[in-house]
Amino acid sequence: MAKKVLVVDDEKLIVKGIRFSLEQDGMEVDCAYDGEEALRMAKEKDYDIILLDVMLPKLDGFEVCQQLRETSSVPVVMLTAKGDDMDKILGLEYGADDYITKPFNILEVKARIKAIMRRTEKKTTTQTKSRVIQAGDLVMDCEARRVSIDGKEVNLTAKEFDVLELLIFNPNKVYSRENLLNIVWGYEYPGDVRTVDVHIRRLREKIETNPSDPKYVHTKWGVGYYFQHA
Repeated sequence: MAKKVLVVDDEKLIVKGIRFSLEQDGMEVDCAYDGEEALRMAKEKDYDIILLDVMLPKLDGFEVCQQLRETSSVPVVMLTAKGDDMDKILGLEYGADDYITKPFNILEVKARIKAIMRRTEKKTTTQTKSRVIQAGDLVMDCEARRVSIDGKEVNLTAKEFDVLELLIFNPNKVYSRENLLNIVWGYEYPGDVRTVDVHIRRLREKIETNPSDPKYVHTKWGVGYYFQHA
């Protein structure tokens, strides 16, 4: 099955270049040139990955990503013309999985896409152990990639789910931020440990009744994070 990619950028030459290069690798590529078109296409078709520019007409990339995350956990890679760290962290806060700064090398884009797809595939092939786990009110169905608290489904991004899955299957084991970055994002990920803090904070906002006094995902100060259900 050819991998389906949606490329979203209002610069048609960039889109054309990415499309040509990905199609050379046997991928199926659709293109959108503004935020509204991107959302519509993402709702109509299941993509394996979305490349999403930050500066878009109608809806910007952050808004598109935020709305996508309400219904989908498709991996999203933000394309940003600014090298500013806050932009990158902001993109990850909105639920993006990765970012690439323009101008970029198409080989880097392809390497990043393949790394994300490898991790996604690895997860589906290793999901054979007990795939539903319960801790108090929290229920995680790893096959369907769903989490519910007290019977209500919680919509997690792909990375939030991956972090929680790792922690929940290894209760009381403390993972440093560097460990989490390497395991969940992969060694080739160029981000820094603040990415982990952002995801843990967002995860707590979604699964904890009181995020500042968590009952699931705990902090061991100066060391890292761990899962424990009281």
